[in-house]
Amino acid sequence: MKTRKKLYGNYNIVGRKIEELRKAKGLKQKDFIAQIQLTGCDINPTSYSKLEGQLRSATDKELFAIARVLGTTVDSLFEKEDS
Repeated sequence: MKTRKKLYGNYNIVGRKIEELRKAKGLKQKDFIAQIQLTGCDINPTSYSKLEGQLRSATDKELFAIARVLGTTVDSLFEKEDS
């Protein structure tokens, strides 16, 4: 698996948790993005990567779609990641 090239930003508080949950499910970013798009949420790979890297804010529509694809609740995306 690739390692993150840039440090995490501070534009959102859910990016790290989303990344953690996605990786725990064994999903590659491109496959995960395709699943998000199937829910009707139009997000491109660059935009998603920035969301996960906390370099941009997440919209409510994106959070809803991401939680749905991950099979979790939106609230769980705000829980502190396991350390």
